[in-house]
Amino acid sequence: MGHRHPALEVLGMIQFGNIYAGKRVLVTGHTGFKGSWLTTWLTELGAEVTGLALDPEASPNHWQLLNTSATDVRGDIRDAEGVLRLAEQVQPELVFHLAAQPLVRRSYRAPLDTWSSNLMGSAHVLDACRQVSSVRAAVMITTDKVYQNQEWAWGYRESDALGGYDPYSASKAACELLIDSYRRSFGPPQTSLLIASTRAGNVIGGGDWAEDRLIPDLVRALAQSQPMEIRSPQSTRPWQHVLECLSGYLLLGQRLLKGDASAAQAWNFGPAFTDNRSVQQVLTGLQQHWPELDWHTGTAPQPHEARLLYLDCALAHTELNWQPVWSLEQALEMTAGWYRHFYATGQAQTREQLRQYLDAASRSGRSWIAPAQEASPL
Repeated sequence: MGHRHPALEVLGMIQFGNIYAGKRVLVTGHTGFKGSWLTTWLTELGAEVTGLALDPEASPNHWQLLNTSATDVRGDIRDAEGVLRLAEQVQPELVFHLAAQPLVRRSYRAPLDTWSSNLMGSAHVLDACRQVSSVRAAVMITTDKVYQNQEWAWGYRESDALGGYDPYSASKAACELLIDSYRRSFGPPQTSLLIASTRAGNVIGGGDWAEDRLIPDLVRALAQSQPMEIRSPQSTRPWQHVLECLSGYLLLGQRLLKGDASAAQAWNFGPAFTDNRSVQQVLTGLQQHWPELDWHTGTAPQPHEARLLYLDCALAHTELNWQPVWSLEQALEMTAGWYRHFYATGQAQTREQLRQYLDAASRSGRSWIAPAQEASPL
């Protein structure tokens, strides 16, 4: 059996074949919503994590509540020399790239910042991966909004056309072209570097306080004893708990670290089709676990945002044997519970909810988790 880590022994489970224990991992955007959850999970898996990110904008901030063992480095991915210098110092074996300008409405206000962060920032990360020989794999996180949205009533597959109306979506679609270029130009057979991209649906969960996001806006309004104004109550999205897509990222990283070149491609990670719900349905479901929530529909004109978006995740289901663990109802319950606990105690339930998720994954027989005594040798 390979190296074990105390956190894994406490859980009594081996996750992802124990491949992350002792691995040097660089996470960009570790102070953000997804990045902070991912960094927590990686440190629980025994990885030696270094994070690169700007100072958090929001207050409260999830990252500052976590007290992880990760090395916290502040910097800007638009600084090519700084990114390369950090990669040379850390000598990571795997890079998870999440740093981005992630907001559609902000991209209308700051299009050049959005393009420079999302496209050139990603180019700097990829080029550092190319130049630093320790890097065996990179998982580049983009978005479900990279597709040329036709408002179809069926899910987009990884082979469907890329596009983007707003600067955020377009910059992320361009990032997919960049990733594919680096994968073809600087991956096998030229080198052993394996590069994959991931496109996930709308993620929810505790610890998100970003602007212009449905649940964080609702939580802020409640904290201020104000009803929230919602923009598009009938818009439909593929909602999922943040841990769902992160399990996909980690499963993909496992395959890449094992040298599986077939995994070096684009992947969708989204919920079951039945969990594609409207904004109104999500708010109503959340209110069942947090009755004090209140909102109303605004009438002011808004910048363009897609109204209908589904993902087809058959590739991840078939080739990675990845499936979601929690239903949307469970995800909403966990999200409401996290925030209610935080506002009552000032404490984050992040690790506790991670353990609940792992227990549910184990009970449902997910391929990436097994009791320690049943895990196969590396």
